[in-house]
Amino acid sequence: MEQYDVVVIGAGPAGLFCALQAAVPGHRILLLEKNKNPGTKLLLSGSGQCNITHGGEIRDFLSHYGDHGKQVKPALFGFSNRDLISFFRERGLPMITEDNGKVFPQTRRSADVLAILVHECRERGIVLRCDEPVTGVTRLPQAFEIETPIATYRTGMLVITTGGASYPQTGSTGDGYRFSESLGQPVTKTEPALTPLRIRNYPFAELAGISFDCMHFTVWRAGKKIADTTGDVLFTHHGLSGPGILDASRNIQDDDEIRLSFVGHLKQEKFAADLMKRAGKNGTWQMRTLLAEYPIPERLNRILLALSGIHRNLTCAHFSAAQRSQLIMNCTQFPLTVSERGDYSVAMVTRGGVALDGVNLKTMESRVVPNLFFAGEVLDIDGDTGGYNLQAAFSTGFLAARSIRNRRAVL
Repeated sequence: MEQYDVVVIGAGPAGLFCALQAAVPGHRILLLEKNKNPGTKLLLSGSGQCNITHGGEIRDFLSHYGDHGKQVKPALFGFSNRDLISFFRERGLPMITEDNGKVFPQTRRSADVLAILVHECRERGIVLRCDEPVTGVTRLPQAFEIETPIATYRTGMLVITTGGASYPQTGSTGDGYRFSESLGQPVTKTEPALTPLRIRNYPFAELAGISFDCMHFTVWRAGKKIADTTGDVLFTHHGLSGPGILDASRNIQDDDEIRLSFVGHLKQEKFAADLMKRAGKNGTWQMRTLLAEYPIPERLNRILLALSGIHRNLTCAHFSAAQRSQLIMNCTQFPLTVSERGDYSVAMVTRGGVALDGVNLKTMESRVVPNLFFAGEVLDIDGDTGGYNLQAAFSTGFLAARSIRNRRAVL
């Protein structure tokens, strides 16, 4: 039996940051990780480049967490994106902000972010034990007992930072939900979030890899429009992806219809009027030439014409009313039906988790179990793409650590 002041389960960004921030002289902190190395999922962030946060004002972050923006406010305001950027800059890793607001380490290497976190843990005396999965957690009258295949640990304070269930190949298999429920902590239903969409009878497979910046699209369910948004969209071999689709996927269900506009922000009526004006002035033009006047890739041009029943060599002078109506619809509201959302193996984050109403979000301590804390994706917090989820992990980790330091100071 080994005794520690604090045990943190899960050495991802939330766990590493919580452990190093909770460290005070004389207190023993143990950080347990099931993988052979810490930060496995962090290394994949931003395709290995680590989109660590967003460069906007911290108050603007709140709208990027769905219905839970207000709940995450204490953590975000307690440790902001500016604080996070300063933390790494002061340790020799400056950040750069792209035009779209995404913030990356200047080196564009997730490994450099991880290296600093691990180094800081070691410098502060954190005991990091990898390749040691937790098999069970037991609540005692004045402590917690943590079981692994090789040891039993006892601690007065426990932090669960095991992540969600997305990318299970990185070790995120929902362990934290099981530990939480075994301790009596409520957990909400979980499902994949920020995930690509598979499309039924998908007509654009040959265009896989083509992306559209700031595409306007709407989402419909049972004939009712439920979302009207703009974002980057990527064609895949089986459907749709890209930041705009991933963000929208958090509220999309199977059988929903996505309607894409390929003509930018032109409304259907304005596009129709402009198309007819150009066709009327250029009767000898072929239809492929007419459609090339708009920001539509040439390969997509051919498919849209074919799906509208229009031969690409048809001249504008022979452009019928029925063909015109179908082409206008396909260019401004092309309908695609969702067959299914991507599963946990491709989802970037998990929606659902440890219920927020069971946590004091000013301290990250359980309202049900004293001295039990949470941070990161194990919580029912999921944000948009663009650095919002990593920022939440660092912010909640910091807030839990600050609460632990304060608690230890009183004790």
